[in-house]
Amino acid sequence: MKSDLISGLFFLVLLSYSPAFKQLEDVYEYLWESNMHIANKTLHIDFLKQMQSGELQAERYVAFTLQDINYLLKITSMLKELQEKVQTPEDVSAFMKGRYISYKKFAGFLLSRNFLKGASQIKPTPTMKKYLADYREVMQTERDPLYFAVALLPCSRLWLWLANKLDIPSSNAYYTWKKENMEGHPEKHYKAMLNKYLNTSEKVQKASNIFKMQMQNEHDFFGSS
Repeated sequence: MKSDLISGLFFLVLLSYSPAFKQLEDVYEYLWESNMHIANKTLHIDFLKQMQSGELQAERYVAFTLQDINYLLKITSMLKELQEKVQTPEDVSAFMKGRYISYKKFAGFLLSRNFLKGASQIKPTPTMKKYLADYREVMQTERDPLYFAVALLPCSRLWLWLANKLDIPSSNAYYTWKKENMEGHPEKHYKAMLNKYLNTSEKVQKASNIFKMQMQNEHDFFGSS
């Protein structure tokens, strides 16, 4: 609550005194740092604590993995639409095409590893339904596709951060999850683009709201798993 109040007051300053906005040079980092309280809450969720200790029931992890596969397939489908639709600006178009190829490849890998043909038999949980609905709403209501990129970023940053924070030894059955998620460079895909186009206090405020919403959706996904 305190961090939310501070964040809100900060934006009041931006809106009322535009020169102050020049101080926000790295929107990419600001979005993450202003939501660290959600990241820390997620780190201490029971599901992840039991994964770290190796006591997590296999059934819970399997259910979690199936929900993640469904998520990847649905997001890949949305990215397919966007990469066909978004032609300008050139860098945003390239981002959508690149993310579509990456998500499609990883989704295919997980399907193959888990001997699945698709997501038709996977029933999304209420939490996952809301998460995907929020993605769809951003995609359909925001005229600027950049905000869909903002919606994607929390997952990329949070999973990387969690994997590096969790103390899971190689002898732990869930070490594979840590290993597969602990290396990545989301800044290569997002940072320059977000810092370039989120160049007004109004745009940053909208991006901040979307980023926070998706961070909370990630928290709730782990919390419901």
